[in-house]
Amino acid sequence: MVSATSSSILNIAHRGARAYAPENTLVAFAKAKTFGCQMFEMDVRLSKEGVVIVHHDEQLTRCTDVESKFPGRSSYAVADFTIAELNRLDAGSWYIEQLTLPNHARQAFLQSLTDAEIAEFISPSERKLYASGSIKIPTLADTLSLAKDLELMVNIELKAQKGTESGLVAAVLKTVQTMRLEDQILISSFEHDLLRQVRRQSTKIATAVLSEMPIKAPLSYLRTLKANAYNLECYRDLKRNGFGDLAGKRYLAHINKVRNAGFGVNIWTCNDPEELKYLLAAGVTGLVSDYPNRVREIMTADVTQVFTL
Repeated sequence: MVSATSSSILNIAHRGARAYAPENTLVAFAKAKTFGCQMFEMDVRLSKEGVVIVHHDEQLTRCTDVESKFPGRSSYAVADFTIAELNRLDAGSWYIEQLTLPNHARQAFLQSLTDAEIAEFISPSERKLYASGSIKIPTLADTLSLAKDLELMVNIELKAQKGTESGLVAAVLKTVQTMRLEDQILISSFEHDLLRQVRRQSTKIATAVLSEMPIKAPLSYLRTLKANAYNLECYRDLKRNGFGDLAGKRYLAHINKVRNAGFGVNIWTCNDPEELKYLLAAGVTGLVSDYPNRVREIMTADVTQVFTL
């Protein structure tokens, strides 16, 4: 097992292999294994009674049938639902409904999904399963149990819920430590105070600073947080300008500076093959993608094709 602080280049499935299965579900995490991923990324929140569950959005409406199961509720926030209520929700059918739409009408991350990829990577039996109503929102414990069985590392992203942050950190750490999975876990968050809380309570579990834009003085900042890695958004002008303009060169220099100091750099969310080539050549330690098949193809391509850019 490669540890979460490994220097190897990681193929990291974003919310599981979410282009090919309903995101942040056990089937999406298991799907990541089929693409040769070493790690999957997922998001955690607290249910009403404080159970750690896996769900990205604050609201349940995009990825479940909550409005039909609980019509007229004043709130559809995860934090306002008990674990028993969450277990009633269908977290899979929405994905199959997306596949019936023309590309331009789908959610943004699915608009580049090709008919060939659907045919190759989503079987008729999987489509039937995803539409069956049996796909549920998993708990963190369920997810880590699966990861342990599949020998996959996990990037746990902490989602802040006002007033419950300390409870979330404590509950996540308790679950990880009880299952003795500290070496397989990378905890990240946009709320960097949560990473401080993690480090105060554990010196063993790796942490990563999540950021949409390059952080000023990244080395001192990462050292202050005692973080292990830097999870940075993909350079926003990469498609238009490559790394040839001044901003692109600064972005590369930023990555190189952090990497040369010994920190991991994992770039998100990378779905375009050309972007993947540039980022791999830039020396990143991980590529977070909705399409881990594309990452795999680039990583196993002829080295001269990848690095002669």
